[in-house]
Amino acid sequence: MPDPEATRPDSSGRPAGDAPLAGFVIAIDGPSGSGKSSVSKQVARTLGYGFLDTGAMYRALTWWCLERQVDLTDESAVLAAAQAFPLTIGTDPDDPAVTVDGTDVGSAIRESRISTQVSLVAVIVPVREVLRDLQRRLITEASAAAGGVVAEGRDITTVVAPDASVRVLLTASEQARLARRSRELHGADHADAVAATRSQIVDRDRVDGTVSQFTVAADGVTTVDTSDLNFDESVAAVLQVVEAARA
Repeated sequence: MPDPEATRPDSSGRPAGDAPLAGFVIAIDGPSGSGKSSVSKQVARTLGYGFLDTGAMYRALTWWCLERQVDLTDESAVLAAAQAFPLTIGTDPDDPAVTVDGTDVGSAIRESRISTQVSLVAVIVPVREVLRDLQRRLITEASAAAGGVVAEGRDITTVVAPDASVRVLLTASEQARLARRSRELHGADHADAVAATRSQIVDRDRVDGTVSQFTVAADGVTTVDTSDLNFDESVAAVLQVVEAARA
């Protein structure tokens, strides 16, 4: 584990020892079903920026561990896998391809076997530290290439990029989030579909919440509640925050 003093944010907001992020960085966090992935992609498209889905990185690592028959409850084994993780992830919002050791896993990492087990990987703090360093490098590279980047996840505003130009917590009521994910996964939001989706929303957020805070905005983070907003309105609300920051 690193020395806490070595990673304590300095006056610039970034952890001590980290190089400053390049370009204009928009950090977006939020719980499952808040719309952060789809909204973040559209914000990136609108601005002509790069896009980084950090949640896909945890999913890809989970897939990699399962393929190599790594016991997800063995923290040392998962950490070793993370340290030698052959990941390539795209930062084009129209083609955010994810490959591991040359295999396209973009569809595989969205399967239920990954969704139900990714939290076992995501709550391992040393693994998060390894991925955090990679995420920060990818954010800088994508931002330098496109003039800006939208990075989304669960701890981007607080841990990965607390020095981002704009920090947003995208949230929604539990009812709205369950209905959205139910429509996405099952094509409906009736009671049975919602019940089948609950473990992937509420239970996962509860577990992940033990290592990151993504339900309440930290100081300096703007909350955007999408409970009563449609997709276009949600995108517009985030863009309004961005424009206000620029002004």
